[in-house]
Amino acid sequence: MADGANPEADVERIRLWDPGVRAFHWALAALVTASWLLGEFGPAIMTMHFWSGYAICALLAFRLVWGVVGPRPARFAAFLAGPKTVLNYARTLPERAPSRWRGHNPLGGWAVAALLALLAAQVATGLVADPEDYINVGPLADMVSADMRRTATAWHHRIGSALLALVALHVAAVVFYKLWKREDLIRPMIDGWKTVRRE
Repeated sequence: MADGANPEADVERIRLWDPGVRAFHWALAALVTASWLLGEFGPAIMTMHFWSGYAICALLAFRLVWGVVGPRPARFAAFLAGPKTVLNYARTLPERAPSRWRGHNPLGGWAVAALLALLAAQVATGLVADPEDYINVGPLADMVSADMRRTATAWHHRIGSALLALVALHVAAVVFYKLWKREDLIRPMIDGWKTVRRE
């Protein structure tokens, strides 16, 4: 940019996130929170935990389809960047300026992919888990061996801890962008509008 140029000339405000992505994001946040709370502090008979898990499964199926046929910013191809792009973007993190990325930034895109993969694994292990309490048995547990049921139960707990860590990292990143980079990532996920670099 030339000296004295108006930085605002290089940005524009666009409708970035479609209603499907926004509804998915907030519904998933609510259901993951509910599932964790029900798993940790809920009643011994975990019917509500199961129903929350089924709803998460439905949301993941929607996001898988939307990641292929949805609007461009929602598509996996639009936000899963290669290693060079990710490293180049990571070098800009210390800069105290908004990234103005058109969609998920390269690091955020892979964080989304990791979160979706972990949630899919969490749902899969929950469907076949058997804590051997004769009550909270996954609906597909009869289809796998006893060893697989025990392994799934153990991994269901481990993946839950990994998800908790990833969610905490996500929240920390949102705070970092707001306070350090002066970029609000929450508002665009509410109203869909974001100020981005011109293409």
